[in-house]
Amino acid sequence: MSVRELVVLGTASQVPTRHRNHNGYLLRWDGEGILFDPGEGTQRQMLRAGVAAHDLNRICVTHFHGDHSLGLAGVIQRINLDQVPHEVTAHYPRSGKRYFDRLRHATAYRETVELTEAPVHTDGVLAKTPAYTLEARLLSHPVESYGYRLTEPDGRRMLPARLAAHGIKGPDVGRIQREGRLGGVSLDDVSEARRGQRFAFVMDTRLCDGVHALAEGCDMLVIESTFLDEDERLAVEHGHLTAGQAAAAAREAGVRHLVLTHFSQRYTDPAEFERQARAAGFEGELTVAHDLVRVPVPKRR
Repeated sequence: MSVRELVVLGTASQVPTRHRNHNGYLLRWDGEGILFDPGEGTQRQMLRAGVAAHDLNRICVTHFHGDHSLGLAGVIQRINLDQVPHEVTAHYPRSGKRYFDRLRHATAYRETVELTEAPVHTDGVLAKTPAYTLEARLLSHPVESYGYRLTEPDGRRMLPARLAAHGIKGPDVGRIQREGRLGGVSLDDVSEARRGQRFAFVMDTRLCDGVHALAEGCDMLVIESTFLDEDERLAVEHGHLTAGQAAAAAREAGVRHLVLTHFSQRYTDPAEFERQARAAGFEGELTVAHDLVRVPVPKRR
């Protein structure tokens, strides 16, 4: 059975707290697992969340600040210790390759797994699989930072009533899907277009074109909201978003489920992030993330 869900491993910003680990997010997308921004402590959070090294197919790092990348060393060594049997691909800003190399080879260990490096240096498509297209967009932060977006290919939804009306059943359903026509009946006569699902991951950034491009039409948007709106000056100065800014971007993009995360340790009331997001006019599903929560990708409409 296919599973599409976000497993939140950590939700703190620069400073972890008693209740919030540094960043870490696993997207389960059918049979694949994509780990985003493994901060310090990610390996232990994976254990607590029931996530195994074998679940990882890609690692996507937005930028090389420690709260988004210090966990790479442990995760990479765990992949090798557990002898993951498939290739694992790592995406990260090419300008930070020296940091990736240091983390990958931070200590001695036996390399047993094919870890493919695929650095990002410009906007565009990073990978295409039958299940999704992965692309990156440049964000606005003091160090080079990229956001990531998955787009499922569009498909067709078969309509049982129309199939029955044309007497198409059993193996003939698969045949018309493969061939596009069966006798005088076309695929369009018995099906309708089904838009592929879309997911985006946006971390440390100010508002910029990349934020809006990544968020556009997403079923789920995971986005930083380091500050509350009253601290917008600090957000701009340090290259971050407020809860209201993140929610307004999601509203404008038509996002269905908004996941806010990456919270400054200065705030003690998570409910305030939800209040400010709603005040910004976002009316869709909303999750103020906490460590170890699982958030299903919304079902297709």
